[in-house]
Amino acid sequence: MASRPPEAVPGAASGRSDTDPDAIARLLAAADALARRRHRALLWVPAAAGQALARGLALWHARPWVAPLWLGPALAPLAADDVCPLPAAKARTRLGGEHDLVIVDAVSPEAGFDPDAFGALSGTLRAGGLLVLLTPDDWGARPDADYARLAEHPWRAEQLEARYLARLARLLVAAPEAMRWPAGGSPVLPVWPPAPASLPVPTDPDCLTGDQAEAVARLVRLRRRRPLVLTADRGRGKTAALGIACARLLARGESELLVTAPRPAAVAGLFERLVALCPGGRREGHCFRAGTATLTFLAPDELSARVERGDAGGPGTRLLVDEAAAIPAGLLGQWLEAFPRIAFSTTVHGYEGAGRGFALRFRERLERLTPEWREWRLEAPIRWAEQDPLEALTARLLMLDAEPVAPGGGALRWQLADRDALARDESRLRALFGLLVQAHYRTTPSDLRRLLDAPGARITTLEDDRGPQGVAVTGDEGGFEAGLAERVARGERRPRGHLLAQSLAAHAGERAALTGRLRRVLRIAVHPAARRQGLGARLLEVERQRARAEGIDLLGASFGAEPGLLAFWQAQGFWAVRLGLSREAATGEHALMVVQATSVEGEGLALRLVRRFHRQLPALLAFELADLDPGVVLALLAEGDAEPLSDEDRADLEDVAHGHREPALARPALQALIRRAAPLAGGAPELGLLAAWAFQGRDETWLANRLGLTGARQVAAWRRRTVGAWLSVPRLSTDEAGR
Repeated sequence: MASRPPEAVPGAASGRSDTDPDAIARLLAAADALARRRHRALLWVPAAAGQALARGLALWHARPWVAPLWLGPALAPLAADDVCPLPAAKARTRLGGEHDLVIVDAVSPEAGFDPDAFGALSGTLRAGGLLVLLTPDDWGARPDADYARLAEHPWRAEQLEARYLARLARLLVAAPEAMRWPAGGSPVLPVWPPAPASLPVPTDPDCLTGDQAEAVARLVRLRRRRPLVLTADRGRGKTAALGIACARLLARGESELLVTAPRPAAVAGLFERLVALCPGGRREGHCFRAGTATLTFLAPDELSARVERGDAGGPGTRLLVDEAAAIPAGLLGQWLEAFPRIAFSTTVHGYEGAGRGFALRFRERLERLTPEWREWRLEAPIRWAEQDPLEALTARLLMLDAEPVAPGGGALRWQLADRDALARDESRLRALFGLLVQAHYRTTPSDLRRLLDAPGARITTLEDDRGPQGVAVTGDEGGFEAGLAERVARGERRPRGHLLAQSLAAHAGERAALTGRLRRVLRIAVHPAARRQGLGARLLEVERQRARAEGIDLLGASFGAEPGLLAFWQAQGFWAVRLGLSREAATGEHALMVVQATSVEGEGLALRLVRRFHRQLPALLAFELADLDPGVVLALLAEGDAEPLSDEDRADLEDVAHGHREPALARPALQALIRRAAPLAGGAPELGLLAAWAFQGRDETWLANRLGLTGARQVAAWRRRTVGAWLSVPRLSTDEAGR
């Protein structure tokens, strides 16, 4: 491998300590010792930029590493012909690969520390690998270049606090597992514990651990209505187990397999196993064909759309869901009902998503719909041995294993967190972040940085004697001057941040959403053991009172449109004002925005937004939102004004219910009935399905599939019964109906 002598790198600080051959030799010997133990480690290099980069390049050139990776901006003026840095934004493209050396440049002036990229790439290192972190020697004294992503208008990155980086530096100084190469000295190597005992060789020749072999066996013999849930920390081979099982299912004649995950990169290991174990097959994009058998990867939104059309699912079908924690529970539930044989695989403590949150949210539905479901946890690591120093350290730095504290005793009290104090209180920060992890389907390492350093973010907690049991995180938006607000509304400017305010201005046409003051609830979470006790409502009441006292006009939130979540926000007095026209590819849900007025000016703004939304809603349901969940449709219709049924409406409805009137010719009357009945329905599924037909154009075939009926005649009879039942409700004739 051609390379220049490290000492000749332009811009490097002078002195033997920069690229001391003895220091490099010691580090290589440490890597060899790690390889014998099947362990990995982190090397922290806190130094001036020139010195740190020179040391990184010296390690890069010290031996012919297998697939070395340099993460960061271009190296000029410290150019090297054989180094092609990977931008942090493309870190996920390396998932599924393996590296012996990963160098993270967080020291160059234009570089920064990306927590998500660091977490993702740490799992690609194999045994004996080194993760080299280059940082300034005063890391945490100021924000780095990556803080530009946090600097919402009108803030600049250099104006922000760097509590998160300072915390990382403190943890690294105290970390017994970390190797350090300080600016003015030689590498400091830890004393690692004794090597772990070797694991027994599995009897399955395609598997590397007994855990993986058992997972494959369970996947292959998956039984009807007995879903399998596979859980594991990173590096345990669960995705490879899916691939091995798929290869065997295809080999035994399974004609069609479906696989889904938040993104195609998540199942790269699955396709690698298929290619290796099915030499006669071929991969074509997101499909793998072996003779007449096919395995197809579908993104969650596409899979959901196919299920709703009746093009996926049904008797004899099989679905494998990888990284299920990063997919909303509503979609998982839809697939659970559609596929008789289904397996869910998820990472418990990973760089994105949270298996614990998945288990807490989804277990109830599994118990209700498929009480004979099974679970298998893969414990033994594959890419490295147990007690791996890097795994433990990365989990601590990024809080990948954060857990909330169990409820204790004493009265609950609310607190406005001091972020300076919180950044230095590791146990309280861990408990608070653990609440957010278990409550949200996708909480990433960068969210911890946002929690500590995002400008304007505030953290409200409800705590007992043991610690936080509920948390709300908010951020302020709006306050634009009129000229800028006009340019944003016309699409000519897009300042960073202000999601709620900008969306309501650009898509709902309300400039006042930008000139006014809005406060968005970014996250709200309650301990699972303390749910259904009103803690979420108490947190929102605290935020509501504070918003009123501080002159905020609107309190709002944005979340995936799901009936349960929408019901919570409606119960707290919030109104829907905008709904995304397409499903988000990774979540399969439409983004919904809700607001509540907290000032006199806010009342007028909220009223205009609500009226505009409900004026648009019927047309949107007929076209762009024709695939929206019927439960969400019904909940949104319940918010709108609904006049009492006229005599003409009642006559048309009587003809549908008790005569032979073609329902399509009485659609306006049916829509009026649904709008009037929606506030009284309490989420009644049958009224939601009737709304899907009347407002969204869902046909008889779709209704028959959802109702379990066999044809158009049965659907027509069901529709007559449903209309007749609601027509007989006395309250529909009074002004009591309506929200």
